[in-house]
Amino acid sequence: MADRGWHEDSDYHEAVQRAERATRFGWSAIAWSTGALGCVLITVAVLCAVAVIACLFVVVASHY
Repeated sequence: MADRGWHEDSDYHEAVQRAERATRFGWSAIAWSTGALGCVLITVAVLCAVAVIACLFVVVASHY
């Protein structure tokens, strides 16, 4: 710090840039994992609905 003067703050700017990159990466990871979890939940819900409809079809068909 003594060699660069009092107003040299390039280390600060580099730290801010690294923090911004880490923040962007973190939010991207959160968004990706939330989207993937949402797709999985939708798939599970559709499969459960298909299973219920198939069971109802079997029950109704067995009565005839």
